[in-house]
Amino acid sequence: MKPLLYLILAAGLTAYTAGGEMDFISTNAGFAQQQLRHMLKDTESRDSLAFPRTINKEGKMITTSMYDWTPGFFPGSLWYAYEQTKDPVWQQEAVKWTEKLEPLKDFTQHHDLGFMMYCSYGNAYRLTGNKAYRDILIQGARSLSTRFSPVTRSIKSWNAFKSWHGQQMYYYPVIIDNLMNLELLFFASRETGDTSFRHIAVSHAEAAMQHQIRPDYSSYHVVCYDTTNGQVLARETAQGFADNSTWSRGQAWGIYGFTMIYRETEDPRFLKTAAGMADWFLDNKNLPADKVPYWDFNAEEAGFKPGIRSNANNIKTKYRDVSAAAIVASALFELSRYVDNSKAAKYRQAAITMLHSLAGAAYRAPAEKNGNFILMHSVGSIPHNAEIDVPLVYADYYFMEALQRYKASLN
Repeated sequence: MKPLLYLILAAGLTAYTAGGEMDFISTNAGFAQQQLRHMLKDTESRDSLAFPRTINKEGKMITTSMYDWTPGFFPGSLWYAYEQTKDPVWQQEAVKWTEKLEPLKDFTQHHDLGFMMYCSYGNAYRLTGNKAYRDILIQGARSLSTRFSPVTRSIKSWNAFKSWHGQQMYYYPVIIDNLMNLELLFFASRETGDTSFRHIAVSHAEAAMQHQIRPDYSSYHVVCYDTTNGQVLARETAQGFADNSTWSRGQAWGIYGFTMIYRETEDPRFLKTAAGMADWFLDNKNLPADKVPYWDFNAEEAGFKPGIRSNANNIKTKYRDVSAAAIVASALFELSRYVDNSKAAKYRQAAITMLHSLAGAAYRAPAEKNGNFILMHSVGSIPHNAEIDVPLVYADYYFMEALQRYKASLN
């Protein structure tokens, strides 16, 4: 572990002090806990299986069922609140909300089991060591593995994807988000000694690296495969501006995903990809100075055109996507541990800048506002005309994770 003073000076953060940064982390963790307390009260009058996701036009919380892709993030945030405070009340709430998700261990209808179970049960097992949680995670990994094809070398994301360009349907779409679910498989392989989980995870990562990442380390959102021979039929976008653009949150998933895959494999190919994607993101001329990206790096630029059915044709505002910044900030704290000193300083400085931006008045919600979510100004899917300039539960989760990773790096 390098001395704290070295890390701060190497990152060029001469305006920050160790004590000041610990106060910054503590203040923002405390604010997050305050918002979570109010959100828990808001859930008391709702269906017990309704999980917070975003807000409606009136600023009231919108919830989803456990079978959406996002239910793991709220219990995950509760686990971070417990980790930050060691308060048993937070543990009690985290356990309650996590254990509601147990039926998901047998769910096979889409690829998001990593998000759904590892953010909830993964943190639960990490912080409690409860063997029952371990067993549930392993069964979840078995369920996720059913969506793998040795022909495509990939885990199928959705059961079908309809192109924005017309009526074309694809039946083996793989989205870059799917990289995040591989952590569950690596966990299961470690815990059981069953190498099939690891084989699936590595195969998927290799296919994504080959087919989803462009030579300049920007990324395609969706790759559609032929199920008979594994050939790529199309590279399109679902939530980005155009097929050839770079959707900001997709790039964020790639940075985080390949960083995690390198941690699990120590394969330098994956580290090179993670760093290449991070450099592309941070060095891009379209990244604002506060390092909170627009929802797509190429929105409204010449040479980039949405599909004819995409609602991106109707939106001219270049909205920021706070969720992408939160994901990248968290990823960069980890990535900075694996690279040489010059890149480590660059990545750390960027992560800290992002956190300070997100914690500022432009993006952090006023207390007891914003449906009690922590952060404002995220974007779900402009092409679908859904969740535009609203809080999102996963933005809050990765913000809390980034705070926790920053704190760990200072100790």
